[in-house]
Amino acid sequence: MSEFFGSVWWLIVTLGVLITFHEYGHFVVARRCGVKVLRFSVGFGKALWSRRDRHGTEFVVAAIPLGGYVKMLDEREGDVPAAELDQAHNRKSVGQRMAISVAGPLFNLVFAVAAFWLMLVVGKPDYPPVVGEATGLAASAGFASGDRIVSVDGRPVAAWTDAFESIVRQALDARPTEIEVRTAGGTDTVRHLALDRLSDPGNIEHDIGEIGLKLKPPVPAVVANLAAGMPAAKAGLEKGDRIVAVNGVPIADFAALGATIQKEAAASPKLAFTVDRGGKRLELPVEVMRQGEGDAQRWIVGVEAPDARVAQLRYGPLAAVPAALRETWRQTRDMLGLLGSIVTGHASAKNIGGIISIGQAANASAEMGFAWFVNFLGAVSLTLAVMNLLPIPILDGGHLLYYLIELVKGSPVSERTQIAGQYVGLMLIVALMGLAFYNDILRIAS
Repeated sequence: MSEFFGSVWWLIVTLGVLITFHEYGHFVVARRCGVKVLRFSVGFGKALWSRRDRHGTEFVVAAIPLGGYVKMLDEREGDVPAAELDQAHNRKSVGQRMAISVAGPLFNLVFAVAAFWLMLVVGKPDYPPVVGEATGLAASAGFASGDRIVSVDGRPVAAWTDAFESIVRQALDARPTEIEVRTAGGTDTVRHLALDRLSDPGNIEHDIGEIGLKLKPPVPAVVANLAAGMPAAKAGLEKGDRIVAVNGVPIADFAALGATIQKEAAASPKLAFTVDRGGKRLELPVEVMRQGEGDAQRWIVGVEAPDARVAQLRYGPLAAVPAALRETWRQTRDMLGLLGSIVTGHASAKNIGGIISIGQAANASAEMGFAWFVNFLGAVSLTLAVMNLLPIPILDGGHLLYYLIELVKGSPVSERTQIAGQYVGLMLIVALMGLAFYNDILRIAS
């Protein structure tokens, strides 16, 4: 599947799952509060599928999968038969209406915790936090190839993603950070990363380049798979063989294997592979083949590298519960911190991504495996929960604000005020979506 179609497909899956869960929260609590639900729609626009249940609720899957809604019986939206007045949303108590509004974000929060729990039980594969190349600020701090990151600002890290996310969080504050490392020689030391020297602090994409830390996945020269009909398979190599030398040149890892093949094949395509198979050394003649044209030509043998990722953060079902809650809190804290930094100007608005970014991230996480995609779903669900609770009219948080005002003043907010608030909220949402879309296009174009 191409990246474009993969991004579109996984975007639809992501939004479909999370929107359905969000709207189901509103739906089920409304029903529990005795409100008649007229329509439960996933998506906007023309209905692609619909049916009615015995309560008269129409369930709809619509053509534009960018949102959803639950339409309830309400006197403010049309005439309500006298026999059904007790089922109207506007006739319910403030507490019940608040419960209905908060149910959507609450269900997203529950989904996020469940997703993180599942991710932790399955185990998310990740690379060890080993530096492959250091440039920019990292090079100035003394980072070198082979350094293993042990902790960031006193917080222990176990995998590359964990280490990198911790460094990026420190970069948002643009303050010097101490990173404990274990060098390739086995010496423990502390590197002082001068994040206060970032030229555009708060612009995460720009900051990553200036920090200059690149991953070095330790990939052993072990045959994970063989392409049928290619030189390695014809020569008799098997899955699990460890390639220890090519033409007598020792092979340390898969990167060295590729470089050695290119160098030795330039002299002659007939190479002598030394492999370790179950503790026995075998000499296998391999006649490599050329692939590509011009500068893109390479000598290939048809072997696939093993996955160098190791499972991290794997827990038993019970131990994963508090770990999932901690992960939910950590991501919530980081998200609110980023939002606060953007509002105060400490972080760039360029960090706001839109529908294109979500689609690309969904596709990338799906390609990385089940646990990564579940983790992505949890993160997006958590984002939906937090964003929907912001006190912006048109969002659930805006409705909660109106209800809090109603509790204080003893009467509902006037219809005129609510309409004005809806217009303001709509303009804010459109402006935010426009900014996110602009950032996506600018990022792709650049």
